Amino acid sequence: MKKIFLLISLILILPLISAINLTIEKQSSNEVLILGLDMPTIFDLKITNLGPTDNFKIYNLVGLDINPKTVSINKGETKEVKLEVSPIGDLNIRGFYSFNCPFRGQDESEINQQLTLNIINLKDAFEIGSEEFDSNSSSLNVYIHNKVNFDFNEINVKFKSAFFDFEETLQLGPNEKKSFNVQLNKEEFKKLMAGFYTLKAEIFVEDEKANVEGIIKFVEKNLVTTTKEDYGFIINTKIIEKINEGNVLATSETVLKKSIISRLFTSFSPQPDIVERQGLTVYYTWEKEIKPGENLKIIVKTNWLFPLLIILFIVAIVILAKQYSKTNLVLKKRVSFVRAKGGEFALKVSILIHAKKYVEKVSIIDKLPPLVKIHERFGGEKPLRINEKNKRLEWGFEKLEAGENRMLSYIIYSKIGILGKFSLPTTTAIYEKEGKVHETESNRAFFIVEQKVNKEED
Repeated sequence: MKKIFLLISLILILPLISAINLTIEKQSSNEVLILGLDMPTIFDLKITNLGPTDNFKIYNLVGLDINPKTVSINKGETKEVKLEVSPIGDLNIRGFYSFNCPFRGQDESEINQQLTLNIINLKDAFEIGSEEFDSNSSSLNVYIHNKVNFDFNEINVKFKSAFFDFEETLQLGPNEKKSFNVQLNKEEFKKLMAGFYTLKAEIFVEDEKANVEGIIKFVEKNLVTTTKEDYGFIINTKIIEKINEGNVLATSETVLKKSIISRLFTSFSPQPDIVERQGLTVYYTWEKEIKPGENLKIIVKTNWLFPLLIILFIVAIVILAKQYSKTNLVLKKRVSFVRAKGGEFALKVSILIHAKKYVEKVSIIDKLPPLVKIHERFGGEKPLRINEKNKRLEWGFEKLEAGENRMLSYIIYSKIGILGKFSLPTTTAIYEKEGKVHETESNRAFFIVEQKVNKEED
């Protein structure tokens, strides 16, 4: 009876023991599926197999083609998988869509991973537009913006408006924005009224075509001349000056946009009349009526010096932290004054050894400065070798465990009086880590001797 009960228990427990045991982390974000393109959406997954070595099948039941369809992961292995998702046939879904992506082991147990993508048409991936210009402008900046996390290797764009036609072939990475400077022929639009005009773009990606529209603002010019200056890199200064050269009251509107980051380091003179935030952009507007002969001068300064210093400071800290984290063994050297019975000048030298990681075959080598002798008394471990001729001390340890600390100390003295800065050489440690020989040095310790003994150490 007991044997039958034991057999039934093993049968019930065995599937639980051999069941799939994966941890799946999605490394990418904001994935987009663009309909009409033969270009899959890629999910970057980091998969760790906490169970036995297995060959996992990946599938779904929602009309999406997934590649790879199988992935082999050894026990305890972490593998980065680029999961390509493509539609099968036509999809009537638009917008954000979540679906389950099961991973099935050879024992038929499985785990579900929910993935989300944004399904859009090609035209919804782009935004076009231009800067404002007036009848005195000789050129204009026109831009195209990829609004989604999708890499367009090659696209062809035909821009059309009442002011210009031109065509460009370009690459446009995820969320990238590219601008083009267009030369204007004033004779072609001298009869057009000021206002808003439509900017059209025909965008071709592979065999798919999208029509996108934007707005061009053709600014009214009431005999008000505008001059702009833009100079400086770290401290960038923009100066916009408007002069009413006519004989009627002119209403001036000046709009300047800044990102939510650059606005934190920007000052204005005078202060804008209207401040509006739209998404990640802040628009500053100055509205003023300029009398004949008067002018409006707007000075905008963006000082990047302070954030640049912060970035450099953070980079320096990160570099030092990384350098420190690579150190397996840390040595700190200290020196302190000791009162000697015979009145000699004497110092106690202390060497703190801290093993951050397991090391072995450790040799600690220290050298004595000239004009001093070593006292026969030692604190902690005694040196393995003392070479008085070369003034060299050497300690040895078979191994040091991670987190282990050792303290070495000895006393040096001199019958010759010493004044000024008394410097001690650095201590050197030579050790092995994973079969490789490494070397590290301590800080440089010193002692300042005046008529009255004052202790300083580095």
